[in-house]
Amino acid sequence: MELFNTLTGRKEKFQPRDPGKVAIYVCGPTTYNYIHLGNARAMVVFDTIRRYFIYKGYRVTYVQNFTDIDDKIINRAREEGEDPAALAAKYVRAYFADADALHIRRADVHPKVSEHIPEIIALIERLIDRGYAYVADGDVYFAVRKFPGYGKLSKRSLDDMLAGARVEVDPKKRDPLDFALWKASRAGEPYWESPWGRGRPGWHIECSAMSLKYLGTGFDIHGGGADLIFPHHENEIAQSEAATGEPFVRYWLHNGFITIREEKMSKSLGNITLVRDLLRRYPASALRLFLLSTHYRSPLDFDTEKMEAAQRGLARLKNCLVLLDEAGSRAVDESGPEEEAFLGRVEELRAAFEAAMDDDFNTALALAAVYDLVSETNNYLHNRARPARAVVMRAREQLDAWNAVLGIFPEDGEGRIVLEEKQLGDELAAELLDLLLTVRQEARRRKDFAVADRIRDGLKELGILIEDTPQGVRWKRIVSGRGS
Repeated sequence: MELFNTLTGRKEKFQPRDPGKVAIYVCGPTTYNYIHLGNARAMVVFDTIRRYFIYKGYRVTYVQNFTDIDDKIINRAREEGEDPAALAAKYVRAYFADADALHIRRADVHPKVSEHIPEIIALIERLIDRGYAYVADGDVYFAVRKFPGYGKLSKRSLDDMLAGARVEVDPKKRDPLDFALWKASRAGEPYWESPWGRGRPGWHIECSAMSLKYLGTGFDIHGGGADLIFPHHENEIAQSEAATGEPFVRYWLHNGFITIREEKMSKSLGNITLVRDLLRRYPASALRLFLLSTHYRSPLDFDTEKMEAAQRGLARLKNCLVLLDEAGSRAVDESGPEEEAFLGRVEELRAAFEAAMDDDFNTALALAAVYDLVSETNNYLHNRARPARAVVMRAREQLDAWNAVLGIFPEDGEGRIVLEEKQLGDELAAELLDLLLTVRQEARRRKDFAVADRIRDGLKELGILIEDTPQGVRWKRIVSGRGS
């Protein structure tokens, strides 16, 4: 396998830190809104990469964080008159609803910033002790010029950054390029106690603290969108390597931008496209197919014509699967030269699929192999009143195996494709649950505990257990009296 490493700017042979294992960290969303199409591309891309490593026989540890305390969350909570922790918890639940619809598998660990403050403080203290950070009136800053490798990921020089970048003006900084590790609290904002006073973490330090906790130094892959290369990932490298004295990550992978009719998604243009809005218009499988139709590092443009093409491709796949299921009832245990040739062709296409994925996860070429098998399967079945059972089983087995990588369709407990799409009712149920939890929180703030308890008890009767924690409200399903 070869991966394009943003750090070196070239493809490199994949050699994991630990033989047979892969450790992956992917930057997750800041939970102040529903996820948009750009978020979804990163999540689908790295979900697929994780799936392919599993397909290849690796044991994968996959970590994806939630930034649940941030300026954006505080500002949105203030606008909506809501507690920041409750607002963040609401959008974490919304994330899982949208991610599940797109067949994105849950990470092994979904750490939240608010639950890792001790680790963040300890990392900042280490940076101060090693001379890479300094305290200024309750804030803590990283001294960029103290770290000689700064700029190696984004390929930027310090002088260029200072001349051309939009540098935040802050009289507390010793250097305009320095960035915040800890922010002193301001009136009305959430805070935690620290050696430097009450405050909260800066954006960049959180991912260093959480990735190092769960994966250790020198882990295999750090992923995210190309917009995170600078400053977020650049700052992660600086603070992590300054604190540990060791290389932080082996391979940096970044997916390309999404445009909307060849314009970059932005609030100023008003073209931010939410995933849940798209899922009301298109099947989730078609949306995932669209997101994988272009190599992950290339820009991807969204428009209705491309989604219609994805739906046509999805229909081809579904039709082939239906034909295979129907053929199974009339298949016979006979075989001849044509069947041998078909089975040989399946092996050729399997090799082509793996060659594409081994070459920096080229899902566009991998999908070409899938469609080739669909065409050859359809041709074979149309010309055979009594198809060979070996052909029917092998074609279906291969499509199931490829779907385990690409995640186009949901799967049953045995890894076989399930053709039924998530229904709108499922999404509506998730939104109604969010609404009920919001009403309950408002009732608790009014000290109307009778209403709050009635909602909690009613949901419990329906199999939903509500838990009030210092980080906000959590819920889980109850199966046979046990949480799941």
